[in-house]
Amino acid sequence: MMLWSPDRVPRTMSTQHPDNARAPYWCRREVIQGEDEVYEAFFAFSELKCNEVMWDSEGKDVDTHVVRKLLSSYPDFFREHVLGQDLFLTYRVPNPKIEAAERKTVAETLLNVAVGYDVASTFYGKEVAPIFEVILPFTTSWEEVVGLHQYYKALVSHVEIAKTKLAEWMGWFNPREVNVIPLIEDKESLLSVDSIVAPYVKKIGSRRIRVFIARSDPALNYGLACAVVLAKIALSKMKKLEVEEGIEIYPIIGVGSLPFRGHLSPRNLQGFMNEYRGVYTVTVQSALKYDYALEETQRTVDELNRKLPNGEAVELEVEENLLQTLEKLKSAYEEEVERLAPLINAVALYVPPRRARRLHIGLFGYSRGVRGVRLPRAIPFTCALYSLGIPPEFIGLRALTDLNEAEWRTLRQGYLNMINDLREAAGYVSYRNLDLLQEEAGRLVKKVSMSEENLKKIFELFLDSLKVVEENLNVKLGPKTYSEKRHENTVNNFLLAFLEGDSEAAKRYLLEAAIIRRSLG
Repeated sequence: MMLWSPDRVPRTMSTQHPDNARAPYWCRREVIQGEDEVYEAFFAFSELKCNEVMWDSEGKDVDTHVVRKLLSSYPDFFREHVLGQDLFLTYRVPNPKIEAAERKTVAETLLNVAVGYDVASTFYGKEVAPIFEVILPFTTSWEEVVGLHQYYKALVSHVEIAKTKLAEWMGWFNPREVNVIPLIEDKESLLSVDSIVAPYVKKIGSRRIRVFIARSDPALNYGLACAVVLAKIALSKMKKLEVEEGIEIYPIIGVGSLPFRGHLSPRNLQGFMNEYRGVYTVTVQSALKYDYALEETQRTVDELNRKLPNGEAVELEVEENLLQTLEKLKSAYEEEVERLAPLINAVALYVPPRRARRLHIGLFGYSRGVRGVRLPRAIPFTCALYSLGIPPEFIGLRALTDLNEAEWRTLRQGYLNMINDLREAAGYVSYRNLDLLQEEAGRLVKKVSMSEENLKKIFELFLDSLKVVEENLNVKLGPKTYSEKRHENTVNNFLLAFLEGDSEAAKRYLLEAAIIRRSLG
């Protein structure tokens, strides 16, 4: 098993999250797929200088011959930069518990870890494991992580068939073990991350592991403030676990460019690193790669590579005040999102695909304590709300007035950059769109199958949240810069086209607005 040391842990992980508004300059199509994704991996390594690439078989079809294609297509580069030693390729597999139809994909993906070993060892003329880690999404217990770890060992173990050892027939299967990286995504698991990590470490006998903290799906499910605080609690608990158990944990966090999904952007780089101290690896998603100038992205990746983990995780005590704060914010957010769901789902249909994906839904779709409401994934969810002039960062923040002094203090300790993040999103609030939505309520309720009473309540609640932010946090809402004013004009045109039923115009304006804000969602 590969044992990481702090100096070798990847700092930047290029991913295939489809949040880019613009297609890459090197791509012939609007949708990145197939051979384009193989080139993208090379591009991330060679041009952006990312240390790691996530190869994603969760929710999408993936090229299982990626190692062979990278080494055969770019031999000079990979002779100089050894895959599995200098640069890293990491699979994300489907969670069989969540995606029943994809269970057998797990076995297919894991076998390709061994295939990649044979290909790389032949290429380099020595034993090399180009892939030795896999990411397990939706992890909720240590048994799942240990189970996948043991399953891989069983899959590559040598058996006898007709008195002939399989190894003599097909060759040895290496690596003998893989590291499993738990991807923690739901509230209960983030709050109890130590009860997942500690037993896993003891069972597999490793003293060094990586743990992946989700940031987008918790925001979609519980709201912006809850998502940030939950991530910080998880980081704090892992730091404490390191001290108590004498182990080394190298946290990963999955973040996008907009504040709702993590706020990792060139203009917020220092704020991001201060917020998530102690994180060793961050995701470099598609918007950061393709919606900014190449030089900006390269500078951002370089700084992350040099400066992470930027200190130690902030210690947070999970006391009653903090749990009460999360529950109040979560409840207010859920109420607004439940009412907004029909409108969000209708607008999300206009979001252009940027990757070839299979249908996949987030935790809202699994009846995980949110009244059974179904929503699109985090990227189209965020895009839909920004396109309406209703940035999701503000949903549910009316609950701030329900916090007592102690609860407010714990929120500020847990979410250092809250006001900065809200100020970044504030320029995309469109009161013109909110007025238009209310004026056209009769047409809107027919279009999205909502009651006028529900629509009226939505505006009442959301405007309440905006008022609380403006009056209590001194955050000025509405467009201020020329770019933000162009964005408002564009989302206003989107809404008019949407109400008129002009689908082509609506799609065009939605994309134009996304290009202005440099991210679909």
